[in-house]
Amino acid sequence: MSRPHVMSINLGKGVVRPYASGPTTGIAKEQLPEDTLVEVRDPGPKRGGLGSGLVGDEIGDRRHHGGSLQAVYAYAREDQQWWEGELGRPIAPGAFGENLTTVGVDTTHARIGEVWRLGDVVLSVEVPRIPCATFAGHMAVPQWVKRFSAEGRTGAYLSVVQPGLVRSGVAIEVERPDHEIDLLLSFRAAMGDREAARQVLDAGVLHPDEHAWLADKVARRAR
Repeated sequence: MSRPHVMSINLGKGVVRPYASGPTTGIAKEQLPEDTLVEVRDPGPKRGGLGSGLVGDEIGDRRHHGGSLQAVYAYAREDQQWWEGELGRPIAPGAFGENLTTVGVDTTHARIGEVWRLGDVVLSVEVPRIPCATFAGHMAVPQWVKRFSAEGRTGAYLSVVQPGLVRSGVAIEVERPDHEIDLLLSFRAAMGDREAARQVLDAGVLHPDEHAWLADKVARRAR
């Protein structure tokens, strides 16, 4: 695997789209020039906060996206290249709506609470991406939500532990916790896999808000 690093940093401007779940969507992100420094900060709560963890990146639907636990979205370039083969078309960095396109980092099996150091910036892996109608409309691929979910290459949402400035090319130093709960298992749990949910909840590694949400979902399904 290549040296872990940020291949590109991508920001999106809010635009009106018929498939957007909010008044606008910033899912169509554009790659910044290599020497561009971007400020990374904790955006605060999902409702009433600053939206994205990257200054200059816009979140159109702040009911469901952005906030501290979804401050930064990272997707592996290797997974995009796999999708290029599946879809038969090129996928540019930022095309999945990711802020960071990474190389050499396994975002599918990143563990909950895994720490990424990008120079002075410190991030923590929190939750997988749950595909939505906006993502499907943006991709314009039939049954995209179903295909993306079945494959499980979700990418990683991260919180900001230590703010700072970041640029493309910066190395990513990964510190893995000593449990085995990764984003793929967390994703399967969120999508209704009861055994996966039991493992995730028993491990007690989710943020309290996410733990409460998953526990409530399991309880409602059991009724």
